[in-house]
Amino acid sequence: MIGGLFIYNHKGEILISRIYRDDIARNAVDAFRVNVIHARSQIRSPVTNIARTSFFHLKKANIWITAVTRQNVNAAMVFEMLHQTLALMTSYFGKVSEEAIKNNFVLIYELLDEILDFGYPQKTDSGILKTFITQQGIKTTTVEEQTKITNQVTGQIGWRRDGIKYRRNELFLDVLENVNLLMNAQGKVLSAHVSGRVVMRSYLSGMPECKFGMNDKVMVDNKDKESTGLKDDAAYKKRNQGIAIDDCTFHQCVKLSKFETERSISFIPPDGEFELMRYRTTKDISFPFRIIPLVREAGNKMEIKVVLKSNYRAALLGQKIEVRIPTPSTTSGVNLLCNKGRSKYKSSDNAVVWRIKRMAGLKEAQLTAEIELLPSTENKKWQRPPISMNFEVAFAPSGLMVRYLKVFEPKLGYSDKSTTRFIRYIGRAGLYEVRA
Repeated sequence: MIGGLFIYNHKGEILISRIYRDDIARNAVDAFRVNVIHARSQIRSPVTNIARTSFFHLKKANIWITAVTRQNVNAAMVFEMLHQTLALMTSYFGKVSEEAIKNNFVLIYELLDEILDFGYPQKTDSGILKTFITQQGIKTTTVEEQTKITNQVTGQIGWRRDGIKYRRNELFLDVLENVNLLMNAQGKVLSAHVSGRVVMRSYLSGMPECKFGMNDKVMVDNKDKESTGLKDDAAYKKRNQGIAIDDCTFHQCVKLSKFETERSISFIPPDGEFELMRYRTTKDISFPFRIIPLVREAGNKMEIKVVLKSNYRAALLGQKIEVRIPTPSTTSGVNLLCNKGRSKYKSSDNAVVWRIKRMAGLKEAQLTAEIELLPSTENKKWQRPPISMNFEVAFAPSGLMVRYLKVFEPKLGYSDKSTTRFIRYIGRAGLYEVRA
C-alpha cells in the first residue's frame, strides 16, 4: 500500500512524518515541498509523480496531508484513507490547523500507528479507536470563540460597536412571509403553512434599546383579560385577533427572558440589516388567491379553464402574478384566451405560463386553453400535475401585525418620537399549488 504519510504547513515545514516502508527515503519530504508546495505554477492534480514516486495529497485550510508510495496502488482507497484520517483528527481535537497538530502530535502518532500497519489501512472508525485510545485531544479556541466567551462573562455586546452616529435616526422593519398551500380541485386545503421572517435595517446612533410587539395570541389573550369592558364586543375581538405561532427563533440580540414573561421582543439592534426573527404558523391563514381549474378531455382535444380570484381587500394590489398550468407531453398546439394579463405556451416546459402585472383585490380573471394532442399508442392516462403559482402581495397572509415599535436611547436622549420608522408587509408564494 503506501510507504509513508507526511503532514506539512503552508510554508512546507514538516509537522508529522511517518514512514512505513524502506523504499521511501527521507528526501521524499523535500521533493514534495519543492515540486508541489513551492511550485510556481498551480498544481491542479491531487496526484503528483516525482522520480517514480507518487504523492497523493489533500489540502485543508493551510495544511497539506500527503501519502507517498512507489507502488501501483488503488488511488481511491488512498484518498479515502486520507479523508478518514482528517475526520479522525476532527473527532479527537476539533478543527484541524497547524496549532492543533502541534498541540496534539503525540495523539496523531498514536492514531497513525493504529490506522496503518506496514502501509495497509486497518481501523479508521472513530468509535472503535476511542475505546482504546482514550487520550483527550487539546482543542484550540479561535479568536471568535474567545471573544464570544468574554462577551458572555463580561456582558459586553459583541454585535454592535460603540460610537455609532447618524444625522438622522431611521428604523426599517419588513415582515416577509412565504405562504405554502396544497389544495385539491374541489377547494379543500390538504396542507398549508406560512414561514415568515422579520428583517430589520437599523440606522440608529449610540446604543439604543428597541421594543417590538406583535399580535401574538398569548399576548392578545392576556390583554383581553385586563380589558373587561371591551372583551365581549365582537368588533373589538375581530380587530384584536391574535395569531398562533407554532415555533419561532430569534437573533442573538433578543432578550429571551423578557419575551417569556412579557411577550415583548426587547433588543439592542446590530447596525445595518439583520434578521430579527423567524416564525411558522399553520392556523387561520388568509390565502391571497383562489385557483379554480376545470379540465375537459375529448379524444385528441383537451380544454383547460382556469379562474383566478383575489381574496384580499380591494384597496390592495397583487403583483408579479404568474400561474403555471401543466400540459400533456403529447401537446401539438395550444390556443389561448385570457381576459387579463398575457399567456404563452412553453413547449420546453410542457406548460402554459399566465402572467399578470397587477391585480386588485376582490377581482376575478379567467384563462381558457384549447389543446390539441398527438395520437399516442400508450394507454397511460395523463396524471395532471398541480397548477402552481407565484405572486407578491402587500400584506401578511398569517395575519401578523406589528402593534408597536419603540426606541429608547437614554445617553443621547432620543426616543421613537424623534426616530423615523417604516413598517412594510410582503407576502409571497412559497409552494402554492392546486390540483387540477
